Amino acid sequence: MASSEQSSTDLQRTLPADLTAGMVVFLVALPLCLGIALASNASPFSGLVAGIVGGVVVGALSGSHTSVSGPAAGLTAVVAAQITLLGSFPAFLTAVAVAGALQIVLGLIRAGSIAAFVPSSVIKGLLAAIGLILILKQLPHLVGHDADFIGDMSFLQPDERNTFSELAWTFFNLHPGAALVGLLSLLLLVTWDQVKWLQRVPLPAPLAVVLAGLGLGLVLEQVGGAWRIESTHLVQVPVAGSLREFLAFMQFPDVTALTHPRLITSAITIAAVASLETLLNVEAVDKLDPQRRVTPANRELVAQGVGNLTAGLLGGLPVTSVIVRSSVNLNAGSRTKLSAVFHGILLLLCVVLLPAWLNRIPLSCLAAVLIVTGFKLSKPKLFRQMWHEGLNQFLPFVVTIAAIVLTDLLVGILIGLGFAILFILRSNLRRPLIQVVEQHLGGRVVRVELANQVSFLNRAALSKAFDTVPRGGHLMIDARNTDYIDADVLDLIQEFLHEVAPARGVQVSMVGLRDHYEQLHDRVQYIDYTTRELQASLTPAKVLQILREGNERFRTGERLTRDLNRQREQTADHQHPLAIVLSGASSRTPVELIFDVGLGDMSCARVTGNLVSAGVLGSLEYACVVAGAKVIVVMGHSNSAVVRMAIEAALARNGHRELAQCQHLTRIVHEIQQSLSAIDLQGWDALDAEARRERIDDLYRAHLRRTIRLILEQSSALAALTRARQLLVVGAMYDVRSGAVEFFDTPAPVTAGT
Repeated sequence: MASSEQSSTDLQRTLPADLTAGMVVFLVALPLCLGIALASNASPFSGLVAGIVGGVVVGALSGSHTSVSGPAAGLTAVVAAQITLLGSFPAFLTAVAVAGALQIVLGLIRAGSIAAFVPSSVIKGLLAAIGLILILKQLPHLVGHDADFIGDMSFLQPDERNTFSELAWTFFNLHPGAALVGLLSLLLLVTWDQVKWLQRVPLPAPLAVVLAGLGLGLVLEQVGGAWRIESTHLVQVPVAGSLREFLAFMQFPDVTALTHPRLITSAITIAAVASLETLLNVEAVDKLDPQRRVTPANRELVAQGVGNLTAGLLGGLPVTSVIVRSSVNLNAGSRTKLSAVFHGILLLLCVVLLPAWLNRIPLSCLAAVLIVTGFKLSKPKLFRQMWHEGLNQFLPFVVTIAAIVLTDLLVGILIGLGFAILFILRSNLRRPLIQVVEQHLGGRVVRVELANQVSFLNRAALSKAFDTVPRGGHLMIDARNTDYIDADVLDLIQEFLHEVAPARGVQVSMVGLRDHYEQLHDRVQYIDYTTRELQASLTPAKVLQILREGNERFRTGERLTRDLNRQREQTADHQHPLAIVLSGASSRTPVELIFDVGLGDMSCARVTGNLVSAGVLGSLEYACVVAGAKVIVVMGHSNSAVVRMAIEAALARNGHRELAQCQHLTRIVHEIQQSLSAIDLQGWDALDAEARRERIDDLYRAHLRRTIRLILEQSSALAALTRARQLLVVGAMYDVRSGAVEFFDTPAPVTAGT
């Protein structure tokens, strides 16, 4: 019940906007249906049938909330060619019906995902091209040059003229009355959102423009003379005096054409072009939707298939989703697909009942609506945005625009897609892999990280990377992020593994290949954990340098590649840590990550406040005297809550009642307060948050220095190792924001290899 009430409420909220948007789309679609039919060498009535089917049938079945379907100018060349090939329009209608059935099959086998492979630069280029085409094509009609008003993009069909030549002659052939209506309509559309009292008018701007154009046309008819707008500058709908005459306009498919040798080829052509154009148009229209709703592509193919099957049976042209009508629909305020259905119903009713009134609408006011729509699709802001995204986005974008404007929709998209693919291949050739030299505990390793898709085009780059591995060096092939490796590349890897590498003394490790390629096995041959021999060979200063370098990798996100499973197995029975860290118990200080070390490389003793106790000293002595660790790091972290608690308790603040309940926590706070003399707490209340954090960190450093003194005073074993230069005890502060570790009270860093 609640769901039903919610649906009713939503319908009441969206219905007014959908009805007005549907009316605007109807007024724009009407002349386009007629013009596209004429450009396709078909009867005008077939274009109207296609518009009605696209609105009512496809609109009802489609999952798109924004797309409007109907006869498309991008199909005019295909339609004209297929009518000629099949020999008659009824035979062509049979091909349209078969094409619709094929589209239904494509939807059922889920072929709609093809649109997801078209780059966004091509989609945006498609939108901008349609916008430019609308502006260029409608400018002549804006001033009354309507000798060949054949709809959106129809100028792309081969004839003796093109848009640019037509545009050049426009102002020598303008009609003063139509030009007046068109220019005033354009002015009204441009200023509608700028004038406050116009914004309060309960009509969408395009509908108001059409009504104003109709009224002004009637006024100019009374004025007469050169200002009178003749029928050639008005919408022209076929007028039937009776139902019999209306039905006489309709044509039906020729069933005998099913035996025509070219019918299946024609049907496949129509289905392929219509499906591709629909999927790309829907993808583009979804990007215009303010609510960013996503159209289910497979359902759309089924809806278009049913639409074309119906259009073929009723004598209509093939239908697709059309950007022009869809963008007009959105700009007019459409909320749901009800507007598309309503526009189809209006086409049916008005063509049957009100053709005389429709034939009084000036084409110039409709041209103004389309010009404003075109500008919104190709705003200069879009060009600036694509420029800032880089040449690999901008060039396919402008090539798509130029190709569509100079050829036709489908050819232009294919050219733009091909150009985008060239950029993808170029990028893949330039960076088919990532090559990094990693300094592991056992030495340098050249890690070659393969791309997601490795084709034969990457063979040369990979071979060059292999050649950079020095003799006696170590190579790791990292394919963990790779989904596909071409057979030629696999042959190259095996050749290097079995022939080239042994000859050069190069060891080869591999990860990520085992699950996909049986002939190759994952293996890690370099030392990426601490062995007894490696531990014995390192000085405390060198270990400290390893920790510095590891923290730098952690901070920059360039952590070493490790086989943790292998490390777990190799360190299960023994450990040879390089260092032990006495850190606080904060969850923000995972020392193995902070210093980018592997399993078994480091020991860790955690206690809030880094307190020295018998247990802590025993842990430090075991790690250094028994296990052989060379460095003790006493590490705190920035903005410590327990250190702040110690300061506020010393200042007699009442904000920590927990201290009265926790006797052991109170001891930790008292220990930290032993170092308060090292910092200045004057004016604490007047300090801002950043200054307080600095004082907290200063107190923590002082406390860590005191902790280091206590360790060496209370453990004679550790003190002896320090005097013998076999152990370093250093302090460190970890910045929880940046990830950097600041070491203090340490010798100067040594260079690598010391």
